[in-house]
Amino acid sequence: MKKKTLVLYGIILLKFILQYTLISPEYDLQRDEYLHLDQGNHLAWGFISVPPVTSWISYIIHLLGGGVFWVHFFPALFGAFTIFLVWKMIEEMGGSLFAQVLGSLAVLLSAILRINILFQPNSLDVFFWTLLYYTLIRYINTNDTRWLFATALATGFGFLSKYNILFLLVGLVPAFLLTDQRSIFKKKELYIAVAITLIIVLPNLVWQYRHHFPTWHQLNELSQTQLVHVKRSDFIKEQFLFFLSSFFIIIAAFVAFFVYPPFKKYRLFFWSYVFTISLFLFFKAKSYYAIGLYPALIAFGSVYLEKKFATRTFLRAISIAVVVLLSIPFILIAFPFQGPAAVKKNGQRYKSLGLLRWEDGEDHDLPQDFADMIGWSGLAKKVDSVYELLPDKEHTVVLCDNYGQAGAINYYSKFKKINAVSFHADYINWIPLHKEITNVIVVKDADDDDSTRAEERPLFDTVFLAGRNNNRYSREFGTRIFLLQGAKTNINKRLAAEKEERTNRYQ
Repeated sequence: MKKKTLVLYGIILLKFILQYTLISPEYDLQRDEYLHLDQGNHLAWGFISVPPVTSWISYIIHLLGGGVFWVHFFPALFGAFTIFLVWKMIEEMGGSLFAQVLGSLAVLLSAILRINILFQPNSLDVFFWTLLYYTLIRYINTNDTRWLFATALATGFGFLSKYNILFLLVGLVPAFLLTDQRSIFKKKELYIAVAITLIIVLPNLVWQYRHHFPTWHQLNELSQTQLVHVKRSDFIKEQFLFFLSSFFIIIAAFVAFFVYPPFKKYRLFFWSYVFTISLFLFFKAKSYYAIGLYPALIAFGSVYLEKKFATRTFLRAISIAVVVLLSIPFILIAFPFQGPAAVKKNGQRYKSLGLLRWEDGEDHDLPQDFADMIGWSGLAKKVDSVYELLPDKEHTVVLCDNYGQAGAINYYSKFKKINAVSFHADYINWIPLHKEITNVIVVKDADDDDSTRAEERPLFDTVFLAGRNNNRYSREFGTRIFLLQGAKTNINKRLAAEKEERTNRYQ
């Protein structure tokens, strides 16, 4: 086996080791992960929150037993694929082992490592952006238009993974027009590739049409409630922080596009970055949306630095050392490798960076991201203890305030048919209105005003508080569990009316 191959395998092995060891076993999965896992139980060509590819992977995870190992495996796998693509990009551009090691470590020890600890579409998004860029590099180097068909596949499945790839496509069009690569628009294979992409994404577009484009509504709501608060200055600052240890490589790439003659033909990638970042800034997008732009830039910068440091071995060693050493502070802060008690004990480290401040504007014991990974399994056990006592489980529904609660209960519950639902996110489409409902287990957020369920009491024979999430580190601390037993009226009609009213918000 070649030395290069052994080094690549070693870096990929390190990737998987880090992905599994940087999360303390004291943490559960994160709230979004439960939703994506549940989507694998309701396969469709689209969902309110995301396109369908994540649900296909969820289905595979369920076939493999659904364990936490497999939940963590797939985002780590797509992160490993991203590293492999960067390795192959560098090889394609004439880089050798130093550039490949530098580029691979830069991608490994970046914000992508943090993204890859969670089972979310973001890992797929970064992979498909990198794959799209790789196919374009191959097309430029070979002038073989068959690579445009590979670009079509990357684009189509990238779209079915996360709609975010549209920003990359829009940024690429003027980038091609500004460079010598504009001749691509004269090639019929480009338009065949566009047709292939449309065929791939068509089922999802049809699903969106039939469901009145709920994702468009969600994006508008996101823009009005969250993105409006995004500061463009923070977006720019966080681009630097995401790749703190490798930013000098990215700067080297920008320089190389204009001073290194072999890279003139790749200049469209510089303009692609400029236009895509400009789009994100214009729409006040979240900063992590742009992460997919950087693996290719790291590949370019690594090749250029290898050529510049051709006779300067000490500078090569320093470059690798900088990438590794500067990543250590990032890892110490960004990853939940310590249990909640240890994080609280070292809270000043997080507080000084403002990481203990949550969306409510108050400081808490843990960063909000960490607190979002605590208490879910305990909540599910308490719901199970209530559900277990009910003789009439067939006519019981578990109704939650948010998708995290519903997904966590479904994931951890020992009752496979518990099927917790919510009027939140995709769960609104999974409420079992086809069966008669006589009992409801209600899971309510701590800030819910109706602490005694006074509104529901006239509708049931008995209503009482059956449990509470008492894990003080959990973002769900104080969540209450109520049992509403013996319906006196048609609960299905009430749920159907509530579902219709909420569904109309997505139309």
